[in-house]
Amino acid sequence: MKAADFCFFLPTELIAAKPVQERDSSRLLVLNRNGEAEHRLFSDLPEYLSEGDMLLVNNTKVFPARLTGIKRNGGSLEILLVRGNGNNEWEILSKGSYTGTLRISDELEAEILNGRLARFRHSGDFMNIVWKYGDMPLPPYIKRRPDESDKGRYQTVYAAAEGSIAAPTAGLHFTERLISRIAEKGVKVRELTLHIGTGTFKPIKTEDIEMHQMDSECFSINSGLVDEIANLRKTGKRLVAVGTTATRAIEGFLSGRFHAPLTQGTGKTISQSENRLPENSDGTMIRGRTDIFIYPGYEFRAVNSLVTNFHLPGSTPLMLTAALCGWEQLKSAYADAISRRYRFFSYGDAMLVL
Repeated sequence: MKAADFCFFLPTELIAAKPVQERDSSRLLVLNRNGEAEHRLFSDLPEYLSEGDMLLVNNTKVFPARLTGIKRNGGSLEILLVRGNGNNEWEILSKGSYTGTLRISDELEAEILNGRLARFRHSGDFMNIVWKYGDMPLPPYIKRRPDESDKGRYQTVYAAAEGSIAAPTAGLHFTERLISRIAEKGVKVRELTLHIGTGTFKPIKTEDIEMHQMDSECFSINSGLVDEIANLRKTGKRLVAVGTTATRAIEGFLSGRFHAPLTQGTGKTISQSENRLPENSDGTMIRGRTDIFIYPGYEFRAVNSLVTNFHLPGSTPLMLTAALCGWEQLKSAYADAISRRYRFFSYGDAMLVL
């Protein structure tokens, strides 16, 4: 398969710059496996879920990973914190290859090495300082600066495990009330963690998508959840994943596409209390890193249905969605969404692939 096969034209005015006022008032395109589409509101989601189904969400929490400081020559530089390596050292992304001191505030200073590594000096708790001076890492297709409202709105209502540089955007549509309605139907609402880093958004630069290598991302899954999923499959009930990152975490583990755990994000692994384990959990956490790349032809081990946003042309999340429902059906649904003026990408509308 060619990367160019997954391209489509999207009018730029359909890229959502701001979220809707009420999270669950977003539009919801429901795509059935026979290709038929329904057009609803996200608040209608419980109608498509049944008692005994499982709704699986990614409870990662985005931190304000964009920091702006002053270089030695007086110019400004913005850096993006990507991964903590311990001892106040972080892998970063920035424009250019600046090497030298970057003063962010009286409390925080960094020594930048070739625009790719930062060693921080700070007075006080590092993450508290980052929350004080950092901006939320909105994706570049949102053509505005982040503001204080994004610290709450570019975050799911169930965010708990700090460590992502991007939101699991399919989850942005949920409210506490909507989750309660879903649970009242007898749907099991369960959580895992995948800290979103560069892997989710790494562009495909190879002509054949099979040659693309994802960057790995950290996940944390309760062993009790794995047992629940095994029992779920025996009963014939559905696992409905909320987002491509929740999908990659569970499918990466069940397919064996993972490796040894490392600290990431805030520089620590996630404790059990931070992961808000389900009541029937045995408390044992499985941690690792996965670089699984899911595209058409992949055989899903657990996920039956998917709640997701509308993705960028040629992106790996788009290909994951196509793997579940077929590219021709997905392409047709996207054309329908464009004609009906759905809002696209992180702050946009949602899809439910049944």
